[in-house]
Parts: sequence; structure tokens; C-alpha cells
Amino acid sequence: MQDLSSPNVTPVGGEDPRLKSAKTITTVIYALQAASFFVGITGLVAIIINYVKLSDVQGTWLASHFRWQIRTFWFGLLWGIIGAFTIFLLVGYLILLANAVWIIYRIVRGWLNLADNKPMYI
Repeated sequence: MQDLSSPNVTPVGGEDPRLKSAKTITTVIYALQAASFFVGITGLVAIIINYVKLSDVQGTWLASHFRWQIRTFWFGLLWGIIGAFTIFLLVGYLILLANAVWIIYRIVRGWLNLADNKPMYI
């Protein structure tokens, strides 16, 4: 796989079409993660796309967004499960609320950085 961040692959007068396509996919993944609050299955679709397309973004600034999205999914799922299992103790409601706020923050922060063509810190 060729490094998409290399100046040698960027056509004169524009952005590399493969990098533009990868950015579009990254945007779609953020949208799917956001939609998962209403239609839960879209979160699963998003993580599958993340793993399928991960090799396409290796070596680019978009790889940091993929790591950010993957970590958001897995840690969100972990805390969601912990919250669900502790809901009878009433602390579960707080865990679930904090988890939802954290996931929303991660989606918004990532999407804003993506719109500004900035990588995510990890």
C-alpha cells in the first residue's frame, strides 16, 4: 500500500482522491456512531467498517481518527456493559449517563478535528 500522506501521490491542484475517499469513509463512520444512539446497529456497522478499512489509512493522518473511533466503540461498549450490570445498584444509571456524555464528546471532538483536517491525539 502506498503512503497516502506522501507529497508524491498528491495530484497537482488537488487532494489525492484516495485520501479524499478515506476522509469520506471516516466521516461516514462518525455519522454511524452518532446514529447508534437512535439505531444501535449502526455502531456495529461503524466498527466493522473501521477494521475493514484500517489498512487503507495506515500512514496517514486519518489513522489517528480510526484509532479514536475504534477506542470510542470498545470503551463505550465496556462501560455500557458495566453500567447495565450495575443498574440495580443505581450507580449504573450514573455510569450509563457518563458513558453517553463521553461517547458524544468523542464523536463531536473527532468530527470537528476531521472537518479541520487535523489528526486526533492518542
